[in-house]
Amino acid sequence: MSDQILTLKEVADYLKLAEKTAYRLAAEGKLPGFKVGGSWRFKCQDVEAWIEQQKSKNNGAPQ
Repeated sequence: MSDQILTLKEVADYLKLAEKTAYRLAAEGKLPGFKVGGSWRFKCQDVEAWIEQQKSKNNGAPQ
């Protein structure tokens, strides 16, 4: 599954986000993605690496 390419809707579903939120994160460069013909696409492997990066960032945050 690591070579799989996800659409904006699929990545939003995967991350349990609204499509609008996923779009905003991608447009701001916070979520790793790329555009193909004006539509956002995401490599599953990149999204999973991003999740791990977010987890390690948040491990040091006070709760």
